[in-house]
Amino acid sequence: MKRREFIKKAGIGAAAVAATAVNAPYVIAQQKSTIKWRLQTYAGPALAEHVIKPSIDAFNKAANGEMVIELYNADQLVPQGELFRAVAKGTIDAAQSDDDSMAAPVDVAIFAAYFPFASRYSLDVPALWNWMGLNKIWEEAYAEVKGVTWLSTGAWDPCNFSTSKPIRSIKDLKGLRVYTFPTGGKFLQQFGVIPMSLPYSDVQMAIQTGELDGVCWSGITEVYTVGWADVCKYYLTNPISGAWAGSYFANSDKWAALPEHLKTLFKLCMDSSHYYRQHWYWHGEAHYRTKGGKMQLTTIPKEEWKQVEDAAYKLWDEVAAKSPRSAKVVAILKEYTKTMEAAGPPYRY
Repeated sequence: MKRREFIKKAGIGAAAVAATAVNAPYVIAQQKSTIKWRLQTYAGPALAEHVIKPSIDAFNKAANGEMVIELYNADQLVPQGELFRAVAKGTIDAAQSDDDSMAAPVDVAIFAAYFPFASRYSLDVPALWNWMGLNKIWEEAYAEVKGVTWLSTGAWDPCNFSTSKPIRSIKDLKGLRVYTFPTGGKFLQQFGVIPMSLPYSDVQMAIQTGELDGVCWSGITEVYTVGWADVCKYYLTNPISGAWAGSYFANSDKWAALPEHLKTLFKLCMDSSHYYRQHWYWHGEAHYRTKGGKMQLTTIPKEEWKQVEDAAYKLWDEVAAKSPRSAKVVAILKEYTKTMEAAGPPYRY
């Protein structure tokens, strides 16, 4: 073989080997099966369109076929009260919920959702978790239970009464049958409120038929978004908490198995969801109070409402006595409240 032909053929062979080496990882990547997760949110269809769907759609697009998350609404796969157990067993891969209503077996669960007067504004929640140490406490608490990994906590809307009967005094709370959260319901019982438990999708009909007098579940944005404003005539402007504290959870084995870049992508999408809710609710609470047109606003005088606030701070001390970790959380809430009050407007008025 002539030297020129040998070099030519050798060059072609080397190029072929190089091309194979370069393309191999791509071929292997293409052969991998898509990771599929099922995630159930606490929210019904109309609310889920805002509180989680945009971020999950973004994740699925950015994951570029490597992973797909199927989103399910409240009670669609399992009842809300069984959500923690379903994630722990792997029946569902992930959840968006509060620890309280999903029956998480951790002592800090009571502080999730609407722990009475723990916050006044939505920014209080990320400030407490990210800058006052609640993130570390939640990580510690969930490290003690098997099967579920806590991922992130963010803020939702405030908690106000929306009812078919007007509330202008604390005495008007007596006998009201309302759909509310476990801890919030127990707290309000001392004022005569009767907490009711039923599937989220049945709430509107229950109000319409008179089985319920209303809800103490959300702010006014959700009331209009999900249709409760069509059956509730009155909205009490006094909140029992300034923001719902909700979290993302994942089955521990499924989370550990994810490659780091998909974990990072999911964390970014959680942050995107947290940010969206901050401005959606902030705009909505003012918009529907002033331009909603379906509900009449009522207010309990500040001096009278102070009875409810004082009862909440009594509850704080009772909860703090239950465990050292609960005591630590309450100490942080008290320190934060003191700081906000000392800072003055716009932090506290």
